[in-house]
Amino acid sequence: MTGSGDPRPAALLTGVGRLNTIAAGIAARLADDGWDLALSYWRPYDAALQAGSADDEPSRIADDLRARGATAVLLPGDLSDPGVPDRLVADAVAALGPLRGLVLSHAQSHDSGIMDTTVEAFDRHMAVNARASWQLIAAFARQAVGGGAIVALTSDHSAFNMPYGASKGALDRIVRAAAVELGDRGIRVNAVNPGPVDTGWIDDDLRETLSRRQPTGRLGTPADVARMVAFLLSDDGAWTSGQVIHTDGGFSA
Repeated sequence: MTGSGDPRPAALLTGVGRLNTIAAGIAARLADDGWDLALSYWRPYDAALQAGSADDEPSRIADDLRARGATAVLLPGDLSDPGVPDRLVADAVAALGPLRGLVLSHAQSHDSGIMDTTVEAFDRHMAVNARASWQLIAAFARQAVGGGAIVALTSDHSAFNMPYGASKGALDRIVRAAAVELGDRGIRVNAVNPGPVDTGWIDDDLRETLSRRQPTGRLGTPADVARMVAFLLSDDGAWTSGQVIHTDGGFSA
């Protein structure tokens, strides 16, 4: 959190294309904590993922952040395109100045398993979830002045969602490599595994099943995840790096 006389730090968040998402919850928390934000999203993916999501949702998210006192800029981009990650970071820096934070909350996720995943689907999951994350981390490090913090959202889901799980496993290794290689630049890098969070993809039967497995008796919310991300980006999280942190109410236990 910044003091009243301090300049607001700036961060780039990916995957901020729908109102009911972890990314939108993180953005709201960071705006309240004094951050200015660049928001990356890709509407064609969001529209295909959730029927009924509206094209104006990114703008509505940005308007809410501005009402909270933040500067918010929208940066659409398809992260399967290898030219997009560097452009997103450059555009964010042009709009907000040097970035101190990067939150990787984007994902490619379409269920398929060992027997029915296509090569095209596997490659797209790896391109978006792993390759683009590496590119964004590297681009963030190149522009960082005086250090910064990176948080990536990860997952343990793998069976019957194999390409997603494989790409998130690769992301976890990228995070650990980045924490070691970028530490001398004053950049700390962590991953957060939130477990199941109810953002519109869970039907009533699955919600009941997952809730029974959850020690707290409820599923996570975007605000729950946002608290951990905000900590890791803050000065209070300065001695935490190279970790994959489960913030899931005990679900993984």
